[in-house]
Amino acid sequence: MLGFMQENSTAVIDSPSSATVRFDTKVVVVLADDLLPWQELNVTAFLMSAIATSAPDLTGEPYQDRDGNGYLPMLRQPVLVLTAGQELLAAARERSLAREIPIALYTRDLFSTGHDEANRAAVAAVAAQDLDLVGIALRGPRNVVDRIVKGARMHA
Repeated sequence: MLGFMQENSTAVIDSPSSATVRFDTKVVVVLADDLLPWQELNVTAFLMSAIATSAPDLTGEPYQDRDGNGYLPMLRQPVLVLTAGQELLAAARERSLAREIPIALYTRDLFSTGHDEANRAAVAAVAAQDLDLVGIALRGPRNVVDRIVKGARMHA
């Protein structure tokens, strides 16, 4: 049996084709329930870039097909994508901060910015309680993340 460990997360893999994996951490993206499909994809992509770069060893090894073509590595563990209303998004942001679980956020203002510096300026211009959240992402201990996003629904 092959096993590997990553920061705050463990997994045991029986074989490449039939994996039994149990992670101690959970990765969750919660999207506002009023977004257009292109916005959902945009927000999810940006939020996952924050998670993937938030700690060392979150990504696995590069992929390679039988012909020897190489592909970029991906996150080692599954990502749950959920939806929620504005109140739950705001509450989840507050619970995450209170529990000291790092969080990524995307606000409605970021749909009208064009680069990273403008994105940060748009967030910095708004008080925390007034942020118009359209998405958050977090990674932490499974039970803590479950409590933070309690009430969010699986994305349909």
